[in-house]
Amino acid sequence: MRKKVDKVLEYALVIIMSVMVVNVLWQVFSRYVLGAPGSFTDELARYLMIWIGLLGAAYASGKKIHVAIDIIPQKLNSVNQRRINKSINITVALFAFVCFVIGGLRLVYITYILDQFSPALNVPLAGVYMILPITGLLIIYYKLEENFRSIHG
Repeated sequence: MRKKVDKVLEYALVIIMSVMVVNVLWQVFSRYVLGAPGSFTDELARYLMIWIGLLGAAYASGKKIHVAIDIIPQKLNSVNQRRINKSINITVALFAFVCFVIGGLRLVYITYILDQFSPALNVPLAGVYMILPITGLLIIYYKLEENFRSIHG
């Protein structure tokens, strides 16, 4: 299951990044060559950058390539290292649940109820903000799976 989640996330990041590159290239071309930049390109680039940042954070968390301060765990024996890593994973999962999942769902709900749309793209902001709870669920999955793997070898 872990490899499938990783692959889906990798492909999603590649696709989003590719769309963003094409979008920004079009924006530069239309602004400097055609003299009339598209009205949607700036907003689309902004939303895609947010999605890349959030999904990239979940991916980095899952691959354990995120920034971490590991001075204390390095000085501990292996049993205590596992304990501190488990508690860190639980803390990160709780943070992701409260901030990303609950907070993100509240933001999605509020923007849905208020029927808010983006100015240039005219897409529902609830759909744009849905990336927050998705990212939270991915981070929670990775952290709980990591704890489960450390317990069951």
